[in-house]
Amino acid sequence: MQWKKILIVLAGGILVCAFMWFHLGRFLTLEALKANRQNLVEYHAAHRSATAAGFMAIYIVQTALSLPGAAVLSLAAGAIFGSVMGTVYANIAATIGATLAFLVTRYLLRDAIQKRFGTKLEALNRELEARGLNYLLFLRLVPLFPFFLINLAAGLTRLPLRTFILGTMIGIIPGGFVYVNAGASLAAVTALSDIASPRVLGSFALLGLFSLLPVLYNRLKRGKARPHR
Repeated sequence: MQWKKILIVLAGGILVCAFMWFHLGRFLTLEALKANRQNLVEYHAAHRSATAAGFMAIYIVQTALSLPGAAVLSLAAGAIFGSVMGTVYANIAATIGATLAFLVTRYLLRDAIQKRFGTKLEALNRELEARGLNYLLFLRLVPLFPFFLINLAAGLTRLPLRTFILGTMIGIIPGGFVYVNAGASLAAVTALSDIASPRVLGSFALLGLFSLLPVLYNRLKRGKARPHR
């Protein structure tokens, strides 16, 4: 069993090193996307299925390995496929990639973490098993928490896999659509930082807080149910 974990770590390490060695990040910039947009659109017009499959494969690998470039890939989805289908492709690919990162982290590290900190994490694990979807939606919607870090941290807990998949797929729709829709009008985008305005980020934060309402209600209900001394 140990050699399987070593192989997984080696494979991931080789892919990450290859990404850096060949400077592949230069293709995942706003400037590179603008320069190659017309070629990508023309290739998609001639090879629709291959373009969609290739795009999703790249997005899955990028997300699974926690590499930079997710924002540019979301813009590319809008530039190539349009707002609707771009959101669909990006959402599915990001969810699959995040799930792979979650599963690999769980396979490699969860048992060791639970063995060492199991008693300290028991309350957290019980809460995630009961209301994990609400917490995950909050983390996905509020843009303060790095996407890749949530994937890795969730894998170390007892958060159910189906909850992780559902929470990720739903939670990334608003933010994903903002970037994909911006990509559909790529010429108007001058910097990645201009895409998500403070008003948009505030709306995401409100959605995230709304997802926690059932949790807050249950806490309040339990507090009232406790006998007063």
